[in-house]
Amino acid sequence: MSGKKQQNVQEFEYKAEMKQLLNLIVHSLYTHPEIFLRELISNASDALNKVRFSQLTENQAEAEGGELKITITLDEKKRSFVIEDNGTGMSEEELIANLGTVAKSGTLGFLQALKEHQPEKAGIDGNLIGQFGVGFYSVFMVTDEVTVETKSSGSPGCRWRSSGEGTYTIEKIDREKLGTKIAFTLKEDAAEFAEGYRVESIIRKYSNFVDFPIYLDNKRVNSITALWQQPKSDLKEEEVNEFYKFISVDYQEPLDYLHLSLEGVVNFKALLFLPKEAPMDMLYQQGALENHGPQLYVRKVMIQHECKDLLPEYLRFVKGVVETEDLPLNVSREVVQNSPVMAKIRQILTTKIIAWFESLAKEQPEKFRQFYKAFGPVVKIGLNTDFTNREKLIELLRFESTTTDEGEYVTLREYVGRMGKDQKEIYYLSGDNREQMLSNPNLEYFRKKGIEVLLLVDPVDIFVIPSINEYEKKPLKSIEKADIDFAAGDDGEKDALNKNMIEPVLRIFRETLGDRVEDVVESHRLVNSPVTLVGGKDAMDPQIEKMLKMMKQSEAPGKKILEVNPSHPVVKNLAGLCMLNENDPFIRTTMNQLYEGALLLEGSLEGTAEFVARMTDIIEAATKQAKA
Repeated sequence: MSGKKQQNVQEFEYKAEMKQLLNLIVHSLYTHPEIFLRELISNASDALNKVRFSQLTENQAEAEGGELKITITLDEKKRSFVIEDNGTGMSEEELIANLGTVAKSGTLGFLQALKEHQPEKAGIDGNLIGQFGVGFYSVFMVTDEVTVETKSSGSPGCRWRSSGEGTYTIEKIDREKLGTKIAFTLKEDAAEFAEGYRVESIIRKYSNFVDFPIYLDNKRVNSITALWQQPKSDLKEEEVNEFYKFISVDYQEPLDYLHLSLEGVVNFKALLFLPKEAPMDMLYQQGALENHGPQLYVRKVMIQHECKDLLPEYLRFVKGVVETEDLPLNVSREVVQNSPVMAKIRQILTTKIIAWFESLAKEQPEKFRQFYKAFGPVVKIGLNTDFTNREKLIELLRFESTTTDEGEYVTLREYVGRMGKDQKEIYYLSGDNREQMLSNPNLEYFRKKGIEVLLLVDPVDIFVIPSINEYEKKPLKSIEKADIDFAAGDDGEKDALNKNMIEPVLRIFRETLGDRVEDVVESHRLVNSPVTLVGGKDAMDPQIEKMLKMMKQSEAPGKKILEVNPSHPVVKNLAGLCMLNENDPFIRTTMNQLYEGALLLEGSLEGTAEFVARMTDIIEAATKQAKA
């Protein structure tokens, strides 16, 4: 950014990324320009909240300008719009920091991705921009130039002016009152926002629950209602939904809400919400929930807008408000983190929220299904981080299986309840998608015997499910491991090769494949396929191995065990060829092809050229023999 001084006016140039951001906001993202008013009111509310906090912690009588409030003045004929607050105001340095640069790292990337990947939803999801610290700039959708007059304690007044293009100016002014005044003339196509009834309807829609009075042409238009303070029986669904939209900046109604009022070791009230969908930023950014959390109030004063210490990370998608009188008003973030009061509130909230999920699962299964689809992957993380509630979280787990339809779920308790009397283990298979898993050769034995197998389609599953180890004293086993118990209902295959016939085949397989495999053994799991690859007892799950390979964190994949089906015609034919002449090169060619075919099925065959060339040779030999 560069600055150029002219008399008392300094001109600054926006950085290149700021110009891109403004262009995106005005021309690409917002299809609902009314959002500008919500953003300006939200900023004013933040400034007022800082003043109220100072009043209460420093025992000040009242704000310098009297009642803490937001004032909006309209002139329909002139199309003028003015919004003013008597909050903290800004110094020249704060103006440059807040209005001259991108507020948060990653903001521009988020907005660009939103524009490129979801243009049909950009007008809706673009509303999320307020969460990324750049909501002020939405004003340029409705005006060509904005003037901001502001004064903070201990600093002279300043006037900031910009047309939202290449530059902005800042000048010193005589301003007595603390706070900020934003003024502009509306574009012709935005003249509706100078009409009183239109502006009032927008305030009631988006900002009805702002914690300070909003005056529109000297008329109070918003209702300040701390819904979490009211008895649950007095809450009205429409009012609760409206409050959720206000605090969450969500255009949809919540999926469900939880009202709490507790007295005892600690006293607090809470109103918590489940969103219908996972927030865009949660999906877009890794670790996006790290610094999220409900709003924390102490004696009706907002202390933290996003209090991450109220909930463990795996529950921070829960929106809402928590208020307590058991903390001092001047509590710092460090005190919050180490407070025994906060630790107790967090413990109780976590227990109550998990009980809320359990209640949804029992009483409203369809609503729970919607919740689990959106947030199940996040909740599962709690299995390896929240050991106090681990058993309860395990009961919330849901999986697709070989006996469910796509999109239908089974619990571990239901799975165990329908296990055969001879089945000693809980079986699962991981993969990229259901269709791919159902074609896995390792399923053949289980399908033939009617044994249910859990299908882990969620990438998170492969990190958390093996850690469960056992459920109801039944070990959880991947069917891609070599140490599976095949005793349950296994009566053997009458047409399988006997030991004398299969042993030469296994030996030559070992010689042919060498150190490419850990071992070659007779298979008890295959029915229709000639061979398959499985991991040893301590081998890494194939999906984890694949992910590590994609992240280049695993130099060499672990060796697999090749299982050979003694009942398959191809294996029987190989046994016959071995009896005639075990040095026949065609035997080894076929064995290499079978091995690479198994690699291809599990998605780990790196080069296909040699595989295809060898397949052509085998087809040529087969057709030549048929012709003869």
